[in-house]
Amino acid sequence: MSDAHTHPNYIKIWYWLLVLLAISVVGPMFEIPALTIITAFGIAIVKSYLVAAYFMHLKFEKAIIWFLLTLSIILLGVFFFGTAPDLMMTEGDQWIDCIADKSCVEQRL
Repeated sequence: MSDAHTHPNYIKIWYWLLVLLAISVVGPMFEIPALTIITAFGIAIVKSYLVAAYFMHLKFEKAIIWFLLTLSIILLGVFFFGTAPDLMMTEGDQWIDCIADKSCVEQRL
C-alpha cells in the first residue's frame, strides 16, 4: 500500500486565512472588549491550527509529532506557572519592587 497522502487545496486554506484576518481586523471596530478578546484569541487558535496542520504538514505526520507538540506546550506551561509567583511578588525580605512601590520611583527623581 502506498503511504502517500493527497495534498490539500492550499488556495482554499489561504482564502480561509484571509477571511479570518478580515474578521480579526473588523472585530475591534465594534468596540466591545469581551468580543474583541474572544474573537482575537479564537481566530488566532484557528489560524495557527490551519498553518501548523496544512502548511507545516503536521496533519500528515506521525502521531509522535503531536505528542512532541503537546509535551512542549505542557512544559511551557510548567515553566511559566512555576516562575510566575516569584515574578509577580511585590514584596520580599531582600529587595523592593520599584515598579509596584511608588516611593522608590519618587526617590530617584
